[in-house]
Amino acid sequence: MQITAAVVREPGANFTLEAVELDEPRADEILVRIAAVGVCHTDLVARDGVMPFSMPAVLGHEGAGTVEKVGSAVTKIAPGDRVAIIFRSCGSCDRCGSGDPAYCYTMPILNYIGMRPDGSTAIRHGDIAISYNFFGQSSFASHTLAYERNVLKLPDDIPFEIAAPLGCGVQTGAGGVMLALACPRNSSILITGGGTVGLSAVMGAAIQGCRTIIVVEPHAARRVLAQQLGATHLIAPNECPDLAAAVRAILPNGVDYAFDTTGQPEILTAAMGALAPKGVLGIVGIPPVGTPMPGQLGVVLQLGQTVRGIIEGDSDPEFFLPILIDHWRAGRLPLEMLIHAFPFDQINHAILAQHQGDCVKVVLTLPSA
Repeated sequence: MQITAAVVREPGANFTLEAVELDEPRADEILVRIAAVGVCHTDLVARDGVMPFSMPAVLGHEGAGTVEKVGSAVTKIAPGDRVAIIFRSCGSCDRCGSGDPAYCYTMPILNYIGMRPDGSTAIRHGDIAISYNFFGQSSFASHTLAYERNVLKLPDDIPFEIAAPLGCGVQTGAGGVMLALACPRNSSILITGGGTVGLSAVMGAAIQGCRTIIVVEPHAARRVLAQQLGATHLIAPNECPDLAAAVRAILPNGVDYAFDTTGQPEILTAAMGALAPKGVLGIVGIPPVGTPMPGQLGVVLQLGQTVRGIIEGDSDPEFFLPILIDHWRAGRLPLEMLIHAFPFDQINHAILAQHQGDCVKVVLTLPSA
């Protein structure tokens, strides 16, 4: 079938809307008409060539929409179902079996190689194959193919533009605090970066009952939003040459937890310097290639500190996303405050607006059938 997709042709280039051919769903595949798709920092990292995703390519991994067709082996999803699309996992390895699908042994093959595991591609432009299957979906398109393991049925009361970011950015931030770090009530946390992931972490920290929530963010409007969402203290990094000292001016013994969304080596070093004894630093930001582990090993040993990477918030989406939707219904996860919707054909303008700090979370919307 012919679909419209936002194609990136070379590293760092703008997306171009093109008519391309998409395969009919195979036995294990699900055809989804996309109604909304979030733009995540990981999409832009892949666009810029930092990830080994060959081009031309269709990216996008926070899709939501309506199922149009299912393959013969699909049993849990039916045409007409409203779904959010998440990362793909195998469902059969030890990590998936223990409730940790974000650490699936086949995560790279299923999400990052730009094709099906058998080497075939489902999208073409004439005779040219286009890389797709990004996070098992490539949802910067009017339609995409997904799988039972990476689609979640949505209740009727949540709009697609609210549901879409749950698939990555929101579950990464909120889950990072609620699941991976599991911050207890009355604990303290430093959150570096006030984008979608960082602000979702703020909401997660508020839900957890953290007593002190410190947010570091350069954009003033995002600092204001962080405070509205539950932050107790705000730090503007451009006005603060010593971040660790600024945190210790608030909490002299340091913070129990730090959660970094920036991946910037100097911020990671400062976050380590702000940790209390037995403090934990969780990292979700993508650092430059070759970045060493933050902190000094002797200090980490002496103070019993922990540094850990976090993928997708340690979420098992089948169970965690319904919890997040319940928090949204109750007003504890006001995602509307983060989201700015743009028409799909304004993708490049929307990305620029997000980069400039004019909005926090870009969600691209597509017309219904």
